[in-house]
Order: sequence, then C-alpha cells, then structure tokens
Amino acid sequence: MSAPAIEPSALAHPEPGEPVIKRRSWKAPIALGVIAVASLVIFGLLSPSGSQTTFVFARSTDFFTLPTLTVSSRGAAIVLSVLALLLAAYSAALAANYRKPGIWLPVVYGMAIIGSLLTWAGAGRDNTSIQFTGLLTSSLFLAVPLVFGALAGTICERSGIVNIAIEGQLLAGAFLAALVGSMAGNAYVGLIAAPIAGAAVGAILAVFATRYWVDQIVVGVVLNLLVLGLTGFFFNSIMKTNPELNQALSIPTIDIPLLSKIPVIGPVLFQQNLLVYILYIVVIVLQIMLFKSRWGLRVRAVGEHPKAADTVGIKVNRTRVRNTILGGAVAGLGGAFFTVASGLAFGNNMSAGKGYIALAAMILGRWSPRGALAAALLFGFADALRVQLGIIGSDIPSEFLAMTPYLATLFAVAGLVGHSRAPAAENIPYKK
Repeated sequence: MSAPAIEPSALAHPEPGEPVIKRRSWKAPIALGVIAVASLVIFGLLSPSGSQTTFVFARSTDFFTLPTLTVSSRGAAIVLSVLALLLAAYSAALAANYRKPGIWLPVVYGMAIIGSLLTWAGAGRDNTSIQFTGLLTSSLFLAVPLVFGALAGTICERSGIVNIAIEGQLLAGAFLAALVGSMAGNAYVGLIAAPIAGAAVGAILAVFATRYWVDQIVVGVVLNLLVLGLTGFFFNSIMKTNPELNQALSIPTIDIPLLSKIPVIGPVLFQQNLLVYILYIVVIVLQIMLFKSRWGLRVRAVGEHPKAADTVGIKVNRTRVRNTILGGAVAGLGGAFFTVASGLAFGNNMSAGKGYIALAAMILGRWSPRGALAAALLFGFADALRVQLGIIGSDIPSEFLAMTPYLATLFAVAGLVGHSRAPAAENIPYKK
C-alpha cells in the first residue's frame, strides 16, 4: 500500500501534536562562504604588496583624540577575510545541527567584509585616508528617508494595508517641503508641510483599498506614477519659471552640548539636524506603541485576523484608514530629507527609488520599527560607502559604485526575507 501524500503546507504548519520536521538550510552558509572566498582573493591576495591603508577615527574638536590606524593592506584584508571564512564555517556547523546563528554573526561578518573592502580600496593612497567617522555620519544621514519610509510601510502593513506608494509619498513630501518652505522663506515651515503631502497620498490609498476594494499593490504603483507625473508637471510649469518657489533652503545642524564631542559616536548621533532627531523619537515611540500599547495590539489584530478584531468591537476599516494616513504622513516627513534637510532645491524624481529600498528595509526588519531602523542603516551604509570610495579615488568604476545600495538591497532581501512573515491579512479587503 502506498503512503498517503503529504501536503507541503502540512509540513510547514503541522497540526497540534504532530512532530515538527526540521530542515537544514544551507543557503546562508554557502552565500557567506562564497563572499568570504571572493574577499580573500580580490581584496587580500590581489592587493598590492607592501601597500598601506590609513584609517582616521577622531576630529580635532573631540574630547580626546583617537590615534590614526595604519595597517598593511594585504595583511589586514587577508586576516579579515579569513575571519569571515571562519564565521561562514561556524554558520555551516550551526545549520548542520538545525540551529540558527545569533544576530552577532551577520554583524561581525559584515564588519569583516567591509573592513577588507575598505583596506583594499585605500591601499597605496598616501595622500588620502579612510574617514571612518565621516563614513558612519553619512550612513545615518543617508538612511533617514529609508527609515521613515520603512516605518510608514510598517504602520500600514501591520494594519493590513500594503503601502507600495512610499516612493510617491517621499516624493510628494520633498515637493511640498520645497514649495511651502520657499513661499514662507523658512525651511522649518517646509518641514511641517512635508507630512501633509504624504498623508494626502496615504488617504487616497486608504479610500481605494477599504471602500472600493481595489488591489492595494496596483493602487500603490499607480499612485507612485501619479505623484511622479504631478510633481514633474508642477516643477516644469511653475518652479522653473518662478525660481523663488524652489529655493535651496536648509535646516541647520544642531550640536548637542557635550555629547557631540564624544569621539566617533558624538558626530554620528549628536551632530545632526532636526529631522534626524525627530527620527530617533519616532522610532522609539512607534516601537513602544506597536508592541506595548492597546493601540498597537488593536492594529496588529486588524492586520492578522480582522474578523476576530471586528467581533470584539474594533472598527477594522477605520483602523486601516487611520493607519494608512498616519503612515503616509511619516513617509512624507521623510521626503523632506531630499530638499530642506539636505539644503537642495526640488528636482524631478529626486527620490530615485528610495521608497522601494524602504520597502525592502521594512521586510528585512520584519515589520518592526527597530528592525526597520537597523535594515535602513545597512542600506544607508552601502550608499555612504559608495560616496567614500568615490572620494578616495577607488579603482572601482563609478557605474558600479552607483549600484552599491541597490545590490545591497537585493542580497539582503534574497538572503534573509525567507525568515520573516508578513501580517496575515495584508492586501485582503475586509468586507462586512
């Protein structure tokens, strides 16, 4: 007698009392091993013999000066690559025993590979050095729109609405911040106006998703194209002919007394503009509210099981509408980064796909504000690394440097998204 067929879903979600079938996953160890070997060969063995790389960690205004570090380019790259290989082997050993590595392993591994890359890039460049503090400062600043966009996606998807329109919300926020700020002659007024534009785009998404039951992904894509077309039209027809409506206003940097003088950490965290400090507050508040408050419990209930939420008196569609508008406002605030927070005038399509990278950060961060922050910082570091390598005159072609943040997005999502699960009711209209 032949054995009964076993559905794949039954293995993934066994009934209570049934044994759980464990499976080894070799994808991560193989990927880590391949990248480590490539690092060993390219950054280590092929590095110029006898060359040195200099790392600068401190500034003259810090409380105390950290010494400059000069290392052998080939030796340091080989050591760091071998460390990455050992971590890959340890990851394989854990996989063989059906165990998962802690968060420390990818963090240390990433630091080893990046260190090897930087050592190779700075090899033999006697007139330049790797500015480590500047690299970290740029990483945080460039991650700002990604964090706000990922937070917007988290707020919406936790309530069951897929927010593909983050790109459009960022762009709308950038446009209105520049326009209103220029009209008022004040960058802070533009900063206040930015979330209004994002909230308006979020409101349109909410109406079509909850009232007309249109597929949320389709609506999001259409809204992105709509905002791109509208901002492009107003830019070409109004801003170009009236430059006073598109001024390059800037929010000044605010130094936190004493804290900004701490070496490395001070300039990175406490020598930023107001938008970055707002980012700290928003991440902390949303992390607490989503997982430690009644509001967060209701939001997550609506996103996971709207029928059950409705039976206990939670207004499902009203919750989704409010969250989608709130998420749009958060993304719109992030759009101010491109104009008033960076001291730039508005330009066509200046968000340049950052909304889609923010979606990847949201998924990689497993739909939590804290995780979204960490993932966005990873992508921000990739962008800052591109800038740093360009400054020191790396041999890597500029076209490949421009691809760095997008390649990091692809590798990160492809390697880690399988371990996360989206809210069960997202993109499913609730019909009473």
